[in-house]
Amino acid sequence: MAYTVTPTLAGPVGSQYCVCKVELSICGQNLLDRDVTSKSDPFCVLFMEVNGKWVELDRTETAVNNLNPAFAKKFIVDYHFEEVQKLKFALFDQDKSSMQLYEHDFLGEFSCTLGMIVSSKKITRTLLLGNGKPAGKGMITIAAQELSDNRVITLSMAGRKLDKKDLFGKSDPFLEFHKPGDDGKWMLVHRTEVIKYTLDPIWKPFTVPLVSLCDGDVEKLIKVMCYDYDSDGGHDFIGEFQTSVARMCEAQDAFPLELECINPKKQKKKKNYKNSGIIIVKSCKITRDFSFLDYILGGCQLMFTVGIDFTASNGNPRDPSSLHYINPMGTNEYLSAIWAVGQIIQDYDSDKMFPALGFGAQLPPDWKVSHEFAINFNPTNPFCSGVEGIVQAYSACLPHIRFYGPTNFSPIVNHVARFAAQATQQEAASQYFILLIITDGVISDMDETRHAVVQASKLPMSIIIVGVGNADFAAMEFLDGDSRVLRSYTGEEAVRDIVQFVPFRDFRNAPKETLAKAVLAELPQQVVQYFKHQNLPPINSEPA
Repeated sequence: MAYTVTPTLAGPVGSQYCVCKVELSICGQNLLDRDVTSKSDPFCVLFMEVNGKWVELDRTETAVNNLNPAFAKKFIVDYHFEEVQKLKFALFDQDKSSMQLYEHDFLGEFSCTLGMIVSSKKITRTLLLGNGKPAGKGMITIAAQELSDNRVITLSMAGRKLDKKDLFGKSDPFLEFHKPGDDGKWMLVHRTEVIKYTLDPIWKPFTVPLVSLCDGDVEKLIKVMCYDYDSDGGHDFIGEFQTSVARMCEAQDAFPLELECINPKKQKKKKNYKNSGIIIVKSCKITRDFSFLDYILGGCQLMFTVGIDFTASNGNPRDPSSLHYINPMGTNEYLSAIWAVGQIIQDYDSDKMFPALGFGAQLPPDWKVSHEFAINFNPTNPFCSGVEGIVQAYSACLPHIRFYGPTNFSPIVNHVARFAAQATQQEAASQYFILLIITDGVISDMDETRHAVVQASKLPMSIIIVGVGNADFAAMEFLDGDSRVLRSYTGEEAVRDIVQFVPFRDFRNAPKETLAKAVLAELPQQVVQYFKHQNLPPINSEPA
């Protein structure tokens, strides 16, 4: 799914409209000169990897006689955070009018993931030839921008002296907002709630995306219609008026905007007709409803930490029945989970240095049990270089530790929470921490873990738990607050749901991408929810 949030009644309005498209702008520098009499005439082709094959998505125009082209045509790509989207940009010198690429001279190519581009916002890289060598001094620059109008409008409306439509009482008024459709007809955009038995209603403030209300054009005319509600559906028309968002934005808290509600039929019939009441715009504010991509493009880094369960219940790693046994293919469920999550998140961390911690094992030389040790045995520098580094450190540490117990989560949760708490001192949307815990079973320190998660819910962090093996994972489901709010043993409630639990057994026979999708599905929402709650806009955001 394209990071789309299912709308909930209590959730932030507008979040469900976040279907992300990214616009990529391409420039070339110092391209190879393939033409004898003049300079190259380059064009750029974008490919995406689909099921292991490169598929052409689009091409730019041709820049005539130009070794440093800035292409006017942009590439537009759907962005999915929870997938590895591999892209290839290939440049060719146009020689003929043929659509076949082999008819044109090759000027070099560059491959990367869409995640790499959006996390840097702009990248410049060397172009490579088919043999992997540089294409002369040729370079490519790719810049990303989100293609969505994230502005939302919040309106607070009231009415005064509206026409009385009910025989035995007052009216039950509600408002409808319409915008002009492509076919020239008015199209319903929003309907307020009904206020019963009054000619002076005050409606609740409501928020809608600006694109929905006026296609993002604040000067566009919109029509507001006022009706008296009837339970049989035959609502009585009270009156209407036309206005624009720009006009409604003149309303300030102390100076509301008053608009006459007109019933055209009554206006024609009655000479002394004035209006059918006044509709009041009490306030009208436009703000930005930032998306996950806004925060990433604004420079927010995702800080990734792995916690690995080395308790005795996993079995002896030399025994093929052990969950830590590395099979002849060089993998096991622990490694599969690390790869699935890590290969996506690593694109969003500029230095790609990840702390990898273990718990539940006895360590040399004194064989004391530890619940937060660096798997590279370097406590002052537990960082591994990239996902490969984590995998190497994991494989290397297995023969040197003794699996033991109990299964305590809280030390590792608190470990990452300390770093997340430090990050909050910057008071900027610059870092968000993700802890991946891979475990084979039942938590021993449930009370302490619940307390640690409730405290962590106030910080810029999320916890992903992947359960390996066939144990009973009921306690994990309990931590994942999808069905009810998680409480600490003190009774304190989690501010937000930050735990996502997935049993690996559900994905054993599925393609490896499906595990990543399931595990990371809620993460963009959790990042946005945290920074909004703290009133932190993306670092480089423009005012609405």
